[in-house]
Amino acid sequence: MGRMPSAERRRQLVDAAIRAMTRDGVARTTTRSICAEAGVSLSVFHYCFESKQALLEAAIETINSDYVARVMSAVEPGATLRETVRGALQSYWDHVTAHPGEHMLTYDLTQYALREPGFEHLARAQYEQYVVSAAALVEQVRAMRDIEPRVPVETIARYLAAAIDGLTLQFLVVGDERTASTLLDLTADQLVSLIDG
Repeated sequence: MGRMPSAERRRQLVDAAIRAMTRDGVARTTTRSICAEAGVSLSVFHYCFESKQALLEAAIETINSDYVARVMSAVEPGATLRETVRGALQSYWDHVTAHPGEHMLTYDLTQYALREPGFEHLARAQYEQYVVSAAALVEQVRAMRDIEPRVPVETIARYLAAAIDGLTLQFLVVGDERTASTLLDLTADQLVSLIDG
């Protein structure tokens, strides 16, 4: 392959890692298989990343930032706060139903990090990113509606991250779209109550 800026090469490897891990699982994905997926030599990997741990961290950040960008760009003011909140939740949920393997990967990454000595901090960082992302979303909705939440934004964000995490995992296991929709409605109601009382 021709010369490519290192940032682009890193993104190429991260995207390849996400594809390979989604298909094969985190534990079975090696740096060699990631390089094969990306169509680059192992030396390119070592030039871009100091370790598999660094690549996993970049993959977690990429997956999360892609979700956040997708949801935040889809947030539009609805006629009511609830419509705005429910629309934001739906934009995330549409990705869950369209790409369940990628969402399964996030749980696989968490379990792998928790079980692999020296990787535990990646799982904590992953879940802290979820909270930061949820806070950014709550802030965007709050600003859009010009509302001052009745509880701290961080509390709302931690609730939202936990609720969505649980709903996503339950859907991936059970696959019941009707129940998921009902629970998303309930989550929207709870968020409105927390944001606007």
